[in-house]
Amino acid sequence: MTDTITLAHSPDSDDAFMFYGLATNKLNTGNFHFEHLLKDIQTLNEEAMRGTYDVTAISFHAYAYVADKYALLPHGASIGDNYGPIVVSREPATPEDIPNLKIAIPGKLTSAFLALRIFNSDFKYEVVPFDKIIDAVQDGTCDAGLLIHEGQLFYQSKGLHKVLDLGEWWHKKHGLPLPMGGNVIRRDLGQTRIKKVSQLLRESINYSLTHRDDALQYAMQFARDMDPALADRFVGMWVNELTLDYTERGREAVRRLLDEGFEKRIIPHSVPVEFVEA
Repeated sequence: MTDTITLAHSPDSDDAFMFYGLATNKLNTGNFHFEHLLKDIQTLNEEAMRGTYDVTAISFHAYAYVADKYALLPHGASIGDNYGPIVVSREPATPEDIPNLKIAIPGKLTSAFLALRIFNSDFKYEVVPFDKIIDAVQDGTCDAGLLIHEGQLFYQSKGLHKVLDLGEWWHKKHGLPLPMGGNVIRRDLGQTRIKKVSQLLRESINYSLTHRDDALQYAMQFARDMDPALADRFVGMWVNELTLDYTERGREAVRRLLDEGFEKRIIPHSVPVEFVEA
């Protein structure tokens, strides 16, 4: 009897790379069938509030509001070690200028927005689809933009200026990587199914890392016109050894991000960070 698991993730090259093994039937999944659903991260965060999908990619900021429904899987995270979301501007600016800027952000529940507010909450912002943020800065709709995807790698070619790399700032402050997104699983699936699904998802990530060229070729169809070298660099930033296993350092980074969000009164309650045991 087939056990269908809904697996929701973003239509981005890094997520496509991570789930290559499952999506192309390279793994023996037994009686489990994975139904892949591709949505942008803002939609995934909103759907997680409703508990729509069995497994979903999610921003760690959004996890604060769904921890009662979902547990964090011990793999699948996008974590930047001394790099992360970047604030860029049309005119040269410094981090101290942020309160004077109107910043295009990719969503209020994104971890990038949480990290920026921990840095400084005193700025105007406008929610803009992540792939339109560079346009909004270039055309003057906003003074600056918070980049979470491949724009981090080519904003300079668009004539924009770096104001702040939040991953660099966070690393300098805590000596920790900056966690952006993870994968979560619905608690009501029960421990037996949760454990088996978790093992299969980890196998998929490991398969991609050990068959990197094939997985990258598959992921290129989701790379939004990036050239292969740029896509390779982008995937390498966000799917790596910390994706396979957070390590204690990665787990501490998640706890610290959510704790600081609470301490700064951005998140209204303390968030217990609970990982599924592998």
